[in-house]
Amino acid sequence: MKRSAYTEAGVDIDLGNRMKAGLPALLASTHRREVLGKVGGFGGLFALDTRKHRQPVLVSSVDGVGTKLKIAFAMDRHDTIGHDLVNHCVNDIVVLGAEPLFFLDYLGTGKLKPHVFNEIIKGFARGCAENNCALIGGETAQMPGFYQAGEYDVSGTIVGVVDKPAMLDGKTIRPGDVVIGLESSGLHTNGYSLARKIFFETLGLKPKSRVAELGTTIGEELLKVHRSYAPVLAKVLKRFNRPGAARALKGLAHITGGGFFDNIPRVLPRNCDVHIRRGSWELPPVFQMIAAKGGVAEEELYRVFNMGIGMVAIVAEEKADAILRAIRAGGVPACALGEVVKGRCAVKLI
Repeated sequence: MKRSAYTEAGVDIDLGNRMKAGLPALLASTHRREVLGKVGGFGGLFALDTRKHRQPVLVSSVDGVGTKLKIAFAMDRHDTIGHDLVNHCVNDIVVLGAEPLFFLDYLGTGKLKPHVFNEIIKGFARGCAENNCALIGGETAQMPGFYQAGEYDVSGTIVGVVDKPAMLDGKTIRPGDVVIGLESSGLHTNGYSLARKIFFETLGLKPKSRVAELGTTIGEELLKVHRSYAPVLAKVLKRFNRPGAARALKGLAHITGGGFFDNIPRVLPRNCDVHIRRGSWELPPVFQMIAAKGGVAEEELYRVFNMGIGMVAIVAEEKADAILRAIRAGGVPACALGEVVKGRCAVKLI
């Protein structure tokens, strides 16, 4: 059978259609009853259940995973990337108290490889199932000549909902409130350009180099999936921020690009600072390596990396111990990092 001119140019439409044909079965685990229609239409359909919220506010976010993709290419391992992306996007909207509803993905590549496509989509499905979030659509673009051989890019869009009176905005944060840190699973999806420079150029490691301090290869360490905090925080919000009662959980900050110094102030009132106590948590081994061997100033470390803390919760002092116990009971290690003091909307390490 003669190949089409488009296939000769590098775009195999038939291959793309064959791979997409298996999506409905693969994405069954992400289904929610509000989803209408089927995957593959021109647009995804989601019927918002307005009975659950008196004043529903839709919350959306879009993101990618940055140069963490370079590690996936080097390791030829692609099953974590989609999961990373979903969890990152979910964390970005949970800081507002939002429940994730549905997710859409974008995959762009030069040449579509079936095993890579399937691994990425399986990662999306795992992430959506973990967060009770429907994967209702996406786009796969074949663009020969645009990407280097064996490389691709991904991005994702999340849409969630929160009842307006329950939305977290940080306005009730006051001096004396306690800062709780929720442990990260590793670098998550930020700081990879600097991490790659340190590990692969400064230290001369290879992605498959086994590192005794880490108990694994550097590539496997850097591909650890970005932790989702939505499941545990949903339970905490339901218990401690009941309608009509004073909010015990006052603000949340996802520690992504910009680290502590740029993300925590996004939820602070103008007259408040946060003091983070050095040594109040143990740095995970990967960050100990970066700090000891990377030649990076301390302030920059805490601006570029999460340093072992992927989410910060600011809570009322009288409820801090109970919230801390609830987070830990939900399976996420956490500790008290510091406190809110009078100031000018800044973060200080003390």
